[in-house]
Amino acid sequence: MKTQVAIIGAGPAGLLLGHLLRAEGIHCILIERQSGEYVLSRIRAGFLEPVTTDLMARLGLDARMKAQGQLHDGFNIADGERLIRIDLAALTGRRMTVYGQTELTRDLMEAAPERGLEIIYEAADVTLHDVASDAPFVTFTAEGREQRIDAAFIAGCDGFHGVARPSMPASRTQPFEKIYPFGWLGILADVPPCNHEAIYANHERGFALASMRSATRSRYYIQVPLDEALEDWPDERLWDELAIRLGPQVAPHITRGPALEKSIAPLRSFVFEPMRAGRLMLAGDAAHIVPPTGAKGLNLAASDVFYLSSALTAYFKANDSDAIADYSRRALARVWKAERFSWQLTMLLHRFPNTSAFDRRIQMAELDYIATSETMRMAIAENYVGLPL
Repeated sequence: MKTQVAIIGAGPAGLLLGHLLRAEGIHCILIERQSGEYVLSRIRAGFLEPVTTDLMARLGLDARMKAQGQLHDGFNIADGERLIRIDLAALTGRRMTVYGQTELTRDLMEAAPERGLEIIYEAADVTLHDVASDAPFVTFTAEGREQRIDAAFIAGCDGFHGVARPSMPASRTQPFEKIYPFGWLGILADVPPCNHEAIYANHERGFALASMRSATRSRYYIQVPLDEALEDWPDERLWDELAIRLGPQVAPHITRGPALEKSIAPLRSFVFEPMRAGRLMLAGDAAHIVPPTGAKGLNLAASDVFYLSSALTAYFKANDSDAIADYSRRALARVWKAERFSWQLTMLLHRFPNTSAFDRRIQMAELDYIATSETMRMAIAENYVGLPL
């Protein structure tokens, strides 16, 4: 088989890239190691920046998102005594949309056949070859036989544990990483949210987050040590801890219910530079990971895809090699700003094992500054809704 762009990974980043390229008449094939059902079973966050919703609108795939998504004008930070509201709409003129990543993936996946976007699921032993040459290719096993796709470019959209990033030449790349000494214990439940906007809480017992997937489904998190065992957190204990950390203003509005899903996720910041080597380009989690504090994961992948689709379109339509060469620089400029914001919120809202009394006072002073300074709230708001592309 031959194609112009072979896309490794059919999660939201790969699907979004594929649709944007097909809309420009560029042929591409997606190669996914899991089944379509497995891809849709992964429950992820759903706070979408305007950059993400605008791309879906550009593709004409935003009808269900408009009908079912919830527009959020702001969010709140609880400091134990008050709720500090960050008014996104008033401060930036933009809003966030709550729409599950699974639903966005479903919209992209279901539109693929009618738009001529070919996806090969359950591809085993995916291997990238000659990525530094002008004739890269991909081999894999599917439907019981080994197959090969020759491409002009390969886009690695296969996540942190995929094959694309390890295929980059080690001598010309550098990873940057920060591991946080705690994780998030999350519970998903079919209960109405405790508040119409998300609440991030800084409490002396640790961080907590109240968020939602819909008007009837809620997602909550608390900070826990990395060595915490999930079985030590029965539902009732977790609900009790959430009520404490979210504070007396919020606790009476929490509706309890059985967990649909419960897990502990470690937190890390990770950036891989550069995001391009020869004819191989990385996008999304294949190139970077952000702690979920800033709601940047999927949205950062969407901005990568915007830059990458623009570069590939310029190459195929105008023979513009400079756009390809500039992809990594453009993407990384936004990646590092998002990493900075996510790190900033993580440091502000969590308790670290070595947090001193001085450190705690600095956190509280910072929160008070945010509460009393519109300039500070504006800086947080413009980063939260996403910096310009």
